[in-house]
This record gives sequence, C-alpha cells and structure tokens, in this order.
Amino acid sequence: MKAIAGLGNPGKKYQGTRHNVGFAVIDELAARWRLREFDSKFNAEYEIWRPPDGDAVLLLKPLTYMNESGQALGDITRYYRVEVGDLLVVVDEVQLPLGRLRARARGSAGGHNGLKSVIAHLGGHDFSRLRLGVGRGDDRRDLADHVLARFEPQEHEEATRMIARAADAAQMFITSGIEAVMNTYNGGDPAVTE
Repeated sequence: MKAIAGLGNPGKKYQGTRHNVGFAVIDELAARWRLREFDSKFNAEYEIWRPPDGDAVLLLKPLTYMNESGQALGDITRYYRVEVGDLLVVVDEVQLPLGRLRARARGSAGGHNGLKSVIAHLGGHDFSRLRLGVGRGDDRRDLADHVLARFEPQEHEEATRMIARAADAAQMFITSGIEAVMNTYNGGDPAVTE
C-alpha cells in the first residue's frame, strides 16, 4: 500500500492558508478519484483509494496540528503497514518561491516543524517528501504569520496551479516512484517562463 500524507492544521480557521497546501493536495486527489467522505481515526482524516489496476492508496491528513503531525502519521501508517519507502509527505516550504515544487527521497526536516515531527515518530529520514513553495514573503513580517495567512488575490492562480501539479506529482509517485517525480517536477513549472 502506498500512502500520501498532506500536512496542515485542522479547522476552518486554517483552510486556504499557505501552511495547509498539503491538505489541499489531498483534497485535490480525493476530488480526482471521486472519494466522497474521509473517515476519522488515529487523530487523522483518511480514505483508501482502490484503483482498478494497482495497489490501494492511503490518503491522509493528520489532525494533530502541524507540529505534531508525526504522531498521527506514525500511528496510521503502522496500522496499515505502510513501508516507509511507500510514503510521500506533502508540505509547504517558505524557502521555495510560490509555485515551485521540490521532491526528495529522503533528507532533513530543513527547519520544518511538521517534518521534524514525522522524522521523530517514524524513527528516520527515509521517507519521500514533496515541498510546495509558498515563498518567504516580506522579511519584516513574522514567518508564522506569513504561513498562517491565506494567499493574496494575485497569488491564487499560481497557488491553484501548484496544488494541481503537486497532485500530478503524487499520482506519479504512486505509479512510478520518487525518482520519476524528482526528474519531472524539480525543474520548475514548464508552463511558466522564468
């Protein structure tokens, strides 16, 4: 079984914020696969998609808030016996410009508290991750305020495209693995001239 975990914060207060782009990718996949309702267990919302020609895929959103994401993610992946190599964690990344994606097969948390929690609860760094660029914003603004803010009106189109591309990348992870995702998505958005 493969698993795609989008990190974020639960509740309407956080919907549409930069910090919740991981949740948005899970919602996009659920819509594509016509999954109607998420179940709730292990402090997570989850759904299992069973494609007609492949292994089951676990979609999940930890409800323990970003900084404790690893607790729920660890519990549910152990319950469903998801191998670490079959897990993709989707998170926001302030060090990447808006719209940029970066996939890695393993690595450090890079200062991301959600990833720190996942590493602590999974007991290692060897899970794939997909970082979605949300930009740093104004250096004079508190970073926490920036990531907990919604996208500006002029950023909506780019953010929507990024979430769709990240869902495409997650689908590629399921069928072809993290190396294919890295080769395809780490170079920037081909629809945007840089």
